[in-house]
Amino acid sequence: MFKRINIFNVALLSVALASAQFATAEEFMPGAVSSKVFGTQYTPVAPVSERQVQVVYYRANGMGTQQGAAHVYVDREFHAGLLPGGFSSFCVAPGNHSLGAYVKDAPQYKGKSTDVFSANLEGGKTYFLQVREDGYGAPQAVTRVEAERALMGMRKQVQALSRASTVQACDYLPMPVQAQYKDYALSGDVLFAFGKSGTQDITFKGREAIRQLVTQLKQENTNLDRVEVVGHTDAIGSTASNYTLGLKRAQTVRSLLLDGGLRASSVTASSAGSDQPVSNACNGSRSEQIACYAVDRRVVVRVDTRN
Repeated sequence: MFKRINIFNVALLSVALASAQFATAEEFMPGAVSSKVFGTQYTPVAPVSERQVQVVYYRANGMGTQQGAAHVYVDREFHAGLLPGGFSSFCVAPGNHSLGAYVKDAPQYKGKSTDVFSANLEGGKTYFLQVREDGYGAPQAVTRVEAERALMGMRKQVQALSRASTVQACDYLPMPVQAQYKDYALSGDVLFAFGKSGTQDITFKGREAIRQLVTQLKQENTNLDRVEVVGHTDAIGSTASNYTLGLKRAQTVRSLLLDGGLRASSVTASSAGSDQPVSNACNGSRSEQIACYAVDRRVVVRVDTRN
């Protein structure tokens, strides 16, 4: 994700270093240090608009963690000194930015000079980056799920004031409403032969999968008053025929759910046809496309979890 920029112009580098005002976690200008080291505990960050990019930079606290602060630079300007168990969240404008975190940074201050890593950051997105402890300053991109698992219990780093001029205050959007339903997906290829949809077309494995799903639904949900069965198809064929095939498959699965004990008044069937694909750019021969599109051929049982 982040590309390394090597700076070989020694003359320009010397001028830049001579004029730079280094603010580090070990050496601050007067007034740049807070009396507190850590602030509030991490809570899930809200989304930002397309006009901004949000970055959550954190440092794990475990085996292999080195002592001292990791200096975080944004566009070659000091932003924060992350101690183990600390994080910093901030926003910048969309576009190309250099980011990095450097343990034992002094006296070379690599984040301001030779080791600079850049990437094009997309507006409206939140990037979770972890500090590396191996001396390599490149950001380690982490998924939100993995990052927030690590961020539990971490606290905001507040002892240093950011000197990064491109950092902006985040203009947060309202937190998205949590989904009030739970989806259970069944593979269309397990349920049916290719292009088939009737009860007589259900495979043995398909019937067993539905039987297990009924058991799971009853175990995990106290309320099964609103259940929707949605049929999805691949992109092979016309839009109309795909919609019809998706609906027939949903109706067949609905029928078997009723056989398993769900109330008819609580279960509906619908079709999304080929409008909600999961696959990406399937090409090649027909057999290759059929194999590639397998993830799109599915039946989703959606349970409304509202009380």
